[in-house]
Amino acid sequence: MIFAASAQEPPAAGAPERVKCLIVDDVPENLVALEALLQGDDVEILKAESGPQALELLLAHSDVALALLDVQMPEMNGFELAELLRGSERTRHVPLIFMTAGSRDQQWQFKGYETGAVDFLYKPIDPHMLVNKAKVFFDLQRQKHALARELRERTEALYINEMFMAVLSHDLRGPLSAIMACAALLQRPQEQDKVQSLADRMQIAGRRMGRMIEDLLDVTRARQHGGLVMAPGEVDLGAQAQRALQEVHAAHPQRQVRMRQEGDLCGLWDGERLGQVLANLLGNAMHHGAPQHPVELHLDGTDTCVVRIRVTNGGEIPAELQPRLFEPFRGRQSTPDQHQGLGLGLFIVQQIVLAHGGQVQACSKDGSTCFQVTLPRRACNQA
Repeated sequence: MIFAASAQEPPAAGAPERVKCLIVDDVPENLVALEALLQGDDVEILKAESGPQALELLLAHSDVALALLDVQMPEMNGFELAELLRGSERTRHVPLIFMTAGSRDQQWQFKGYETGAVDFLYKPIDPHMLVNKAKVFFDLQRQKHALARELRERTEALYINEMFMAVLSHDLRGPLSAIMACAALLQRPQEQDKVQSLADRMQIAGRRMGRMIEDLLDVTRARQHGGLVMAPGEVDLGAQAQRALQEVHAAHPQRQVRMRQEGDLCGLWDGERLGQVLANLLGNAMHHGAPQHPVELHLDGTDTCVVRIRVTNGGEIPAELQPRLFEPFRGRQSTPDQHQGLGLGLFIVQQIVLAHGGQVQACSKDGSTCFQVTLPRRACNQA
């Protein structure tokens, strides 16, 4: 089975972001020399021996920080290549530096600047000067990436804050209204059976509010502390699954769940959190799976290093939603008439699994959807 969407450990926050530099020269030795001069751990050098090759590279690589163009090239000279780059929305903002071994003709310089060059260098080129010039554009590109990343983070934070306000003003109001209505009825004389029924409804509404609040707290913990902290202990995953199945069956007595387990299901995990993973995955399958198909839970402990959890249900996830499966509050606007949760279940599953050093993946095709969790037998993140 091929898993189409996944949530894995993100790259290290301090890892350098590579910037791209394009070098175009019809002399291979010049390309080698320039690459040796400009290469670095955080710099990716793109080399082309002609204008057409350079255009092919720019089609495959976006966001180039700097392009060094030789002026005198057969088939397409540097000026012609620059005009093509400036005529495309994709490449018109790439800084260009011309290089030439020709005479110091001011007309060439004027033509170079007219085609959008930021500098015009004559060979033999001073290596220190070229490195310092290139470093300026590399630093500008890194700053551009940092600003874009900060903008995405702030946009996401704004979206999360708006969703928090929506939960507080809308989702929590439903169970709170139910509790208040039941309390108002209990102020009047009621038969004993009616009192018990109202108390049960208040407990159900209270538990629903409690789950919502815990989910919101988990989102806050994950975002503020870079993930959830686990408290590992010896856990039997089979026993945790049985408890999760009982809870799900109580909430969905009409649905059928098939459980299959094999191998050793014991490991050093946070048992309460893994119970949350199982409950969220099963609840997600109940809410969104095709009712006519049973939900299947498979616990696979045959591997000595990892344990796998698979939850399968009928029905497919819409293609437009698959890339955002593990984002908080996903899909809340897609079903405004349904109040089945906050859209936090899979996000919390992802955070718990990552905190254990594991992976969670999803595959949705051929009329069914499967979520697979892979857990190392010893949790990585300990309190």
